[in-house]
Amino acid sequence: LRAFADMVPALRPNAAAMREAALRGFSTATDLADYLVRLGLPFRDAHDVVGRAVAHGVANGLDLAEMDLATLQGFCADIGEDVFEVLTLEGSVTARNHLGGTAPRQVAAAAQRAMALIKARPGR
Repeated sequence: LRAFADMVPALRPNAAAMREAALRGFSTATDLADYLVRLGLPFRDAHDVVGRAVAHGVANGLDLAEMDLATLQGFCADIGEDVFEVLTLEGSVTARNHLGGTAPRQVAAAAQRAMALIKARPGR
């Protein structure tokens, strides 16, 4: 634990590399499933749609966000133009605005809670 205390302050994240890594591997597939469920599809059906879309993406070297609307609608006719809002990294991150979620407000709140715990520790 002590090694981490010395190491963490020296870390410098590579934002470009992190973004590139996040864009690989269909990281917004869950967001597409959530979108379909909000449209009224049962989760089982949404899962099937996303599975077929991902398989198409793998076969054609495309991420979900790189598919055009007509292609996505081929998997589910209910998909609308607004789907592209959820198929971005930013949309994915901000969609999780709940305790423990990745939305900026939630991350800031978690950091504040952690700082309060650190400050409350004896010997600080």
